[in-house]
Amino acid sequence: MDKRRVVVTGMGTVNPLGSRVDELWKNIKAGKSGIGPLTKFDISEYPAKIAGEIKNFDPSDLLDRKEVRSMADFSQYAVYAAVQAMAEAGLGPQGEGGYDPEQSGVYLGNGIGGFEVVEENLEKLFERGPRAVAPLTIPKLIANEAAGNIAMKYGIKGPCHTTVTACASGTDAIGEAFHAIKHGIVDMAVTGGTEGAITKLAVAGFCRIQALSTAYNDTPELACRPFDANRDGFVLGEGAGILVLEELEHAKARGANILGEIVGYGMTCDAFHLTAPDPEGSGAARAMRAAIREAGLSPEDIDYINAHGTSTQANDVMETRAIKSVFKDHAKQLKVSSTKSMTSHLVAAAGAVEAIISLLAIRDSYFPCTLNLTNADPECDLDYVPNVGQNGKIRYALSESLGFGGHNGALVFTGYES
Repeated sequence: MDKRRVVVTGMGTVNPLGSRVDELWKNIKAGKSGIGPLTKFDISEYPAKIAGEIKNFDPSDLLDRKEVRSMADFSQYAVYAAVQAMAEAGLGPQGEGGYDPEQSGVYLGNGIGGFEVVEENLEKLFERGPRAVAPLTIPKLIANEAAGNIAMKYGIKGPCHTTVTACASGTDAIGEAFHAIKHGIVDMAVTGGTEGAITKLAVAGFCRIQALSTAYNDTPELACRPFDANRDGFVLGEGAGILVLEELEHAKARGANILGEIVGYGMTCDAFHLTAPDPEGSGAARAMRAAIREAGLSPEDIDYINAHGTSTQANDVMETRAIKSVFKDHAKQLKVSSTKSMTSHLVAAAGAVEAIISLLAIRDSYFPCTLNLTNADPECDLDYVPNVGQNGKIRYALSESLGFGGHNGALVFTGYES
């Protein structure tokens, strides 16, 4: 079972740079920022006034209006992206397209569930009492409901699993789906991450721990600047990234178009602090080593790293140290970039959207840039592809995600070769 290969046959997304994969990739290659003024609520008393909001999102483009009403934002994003991914994979409900629903699963990452549902119904509770609370409050807000909604839409009856590892949730969910297929638990999986955290409470909470950028409120497109000396915090975003994974022979048997392959996954914990990473990056380094080892590679085989790169003081230096620890002399030959500089930080969806970007980078032999890197931090001294993307062959790409609580996840991708 360990020799089962795992390939990607479908991808879907909704995020601040677009509501389709091709739109996302077009804007990544153009070096466009998806960050702008925060418009979802009154921000007059908030220090941070910018965000990576999804523009002009209409879930009824792909979803039935009745199902939309039963979902919180994070579930809508997940199902919307899943519809795209399943369509690209040539799969439909109840096994349509050639899969067994009982040998298939949903593995989804989410951080905090339906925060806007909590806020809305707490206001109703305090103002008008318990009978004013909406009947669907609990089903809409709990973190596993996005995965459950995908499973119900397609009749997928194998494992339905939700991973909650903060900003590493999407990466870890993909890793768990990869292992489930590799070890014969399922033959097909819908996987990725989703988040709808641009809410009053979430933004206030992140502001209170001084995690968000506040220095660029008047120039939001400049705010997310990973590895730059003038960075001052991350920019909160929202969205989803979904991939369809299959066992190679399963995909070939039904004539699927194969988009790439996952070959390694590593997951570790710093066990260091509630929010701060281990400053030496030891946990991140161990996750990268584990992913490379499972792939049967050496560090020198990796050509590109899609870094976590949050634009925070603590992360960017730590992550640079971790990369140097793993890759030694090869670290100077690598291309490393943070596409959060364009998408903003999508929390649980970040790793999933970055997995999609990594696969597209391999496909098009293109290194995405790190936007706004104009004055590099002296402690961040790798090739971060500043401001303009570059063409170049990518044999293997590594994408890593590092979450609050010390959660570290890393995935290794390659192009498909028979």
